[in-house]
Amino acid sequence: MKFASTLLASVILALSVTEAQPGTSILFVGNSFTFGAGSPVRFYRADTVTDLNNEGIGGVPALFKSFTAQAGLPYDVYLETRGGSGLEFHLENKLGVIGQRAWDKVVMHGQSTLDFDKPGDPAKLVATSRQLAEFFRGRNPKVDIHLMATWSRADQTYPREGTWFGKPIEAMARDVRAANDKAAAGAPNITSVIPVGEAWTRAMQAGVADPNPYDGIEFGKLNLWTHDHYHASAHGYYLETLVIFGRITGRDPRSLGDNECSAYELGLTRPQVKALQQVAFDELAAAGAVTAAPLVLPKPVNPERCVPGH
Repeated sequence: MKFASTLLASVILALSVTEAQPGTSILFVGNSFTFGAGSPVRFYRADTVTDLNNEGIGGVPALFKSFTAQAGLPYDVYLETRGGSGLEFHLENKLGVIGQRAWDKVVMHGQSTLDFDKPGDPAKLVATSRQLAEFFRGRNPKVDIHLMATWSRADQTYPREGTWFGKPIEAMARDVRAANDKAAAGAPNITSVIPVGEAWTRAMQAGVADPNPYDGIEFGKLNLWTHDHYHASAHGYYLETLVIFGRITGRDPRSLGDNECSAYELGLTRPQVKALQQVAFDELAAAGAVTAAPLVLPKPVNPERCVPGH
């Protein structure tokens, strides 16, 4: 009996330790395209993530946290962001902050035009991506690092002063993706490039989103940009996060369902959510990053969350 009691106590202790284990740690490093400038996403559920700069940011990381919580995936989410910056800022100023622990996963991105001084030039992104990847790998040799390729900016495409003026709206996202591919090839420590910009392009080509906010938004289509035609709207950041969620977890974004809680809280309609989830899936499936999965309705996170179905 004494042996059985001791064994039972040991099992209970082991189970308790297992349950107390933290989730996978993931760090987001970026700028306003990560913290959600120009939309209610910026301070969305900031209490669910850790902002290493203590600025009260929720942003895309908090949306990612919400998606993973609803999917029953344990992630501890951290972010370190600075508006108007490329990866060089974090290298020069934030290594002490982002190096305080060994991360399991990292999602990072550079400046939206690739280089403030030389828009469209990938050289700085290539160099800084490699340096940051080496830094993170030094803290954890098994860290899973992903670059995020951002979207075409309407303000860089349609006005005459824009670097991509006169080119189709998909051109900037295509150039940014090519630069990130080059950066990933130059840094073998980087696992993948997350195709956020190409998902935006796909949404426009599929008729889900309007490609030109300067001539008005066509009825029934979404504006993925916010008022400045530069940063994203809540819809744009939602699509960004769906693509990140799918690429990092391997889950079909459609498995969240069109009654996904964060969309409800941010004011997206169920048809809009369904359309954006489909776009995210199609983009990731085309890259071989996810496979079709049956619908898994979101799990209730706590009693104060949204009421799915309303």
